[in-house]
Amino acid sequence: MRILQFTAITFLSCLSGPLYAAPLGAIAPLVGDEVRADPRLRYRTVFSVTKAAAATGKVNPSLDKVTRYLNLLERDGIRPERGDVVVIVSGAATPVVTGSPDNPNIALIARLQQAGVTVAVCAQALHGHGISRKQLASGIRVDLSAMTTLATLQLRGWAVITD
Repeated sequence: MRILQFTAITFLSCLSGPLYAAPLGAIAPLVGDEVRADPRLRYRTVFSVTKAAAATGKVNPSLDKVTRYLNLLERDGIRPERGDVVVIVSGAATPVVTGSPDNPNIALIARLQQAGVTVAVCAQALHGHGISRKQLASGIRVDLSAMTTLATLQLRGWAVITD
């Protein structure tokens, strides 16, 4: 079986062009349809992003996973409502939300935010990494803790996806 990679990301193409060219957010063509996204459901999902990228200067693969998820939903005609997808960043991944000009994640975070994804960071992790609110990229929400965010949203019925 041959799997093709898309050369453009479909989900956010309406936002002035593709989010990123493949392989970021790339999805394989449909092979099976046993379990597909159900347009009758409301997809409220929180992504726990805790791992750093394997190499400095690379986009965090867990953020790419969020893009891939949105593309998979879009494939079935589903666009989550603004705020129905949350990314909570903590642990070793915490620096991905800084506004540093050499942060390769800034453009992806901005495009996710344009698509209605809430990007949040754990205040406890900020403290542990010595990062101040002033150092954060634009639009990053600061939550008391990633554990509290994950528990609260899961208890409210949200799906939790970990890295």
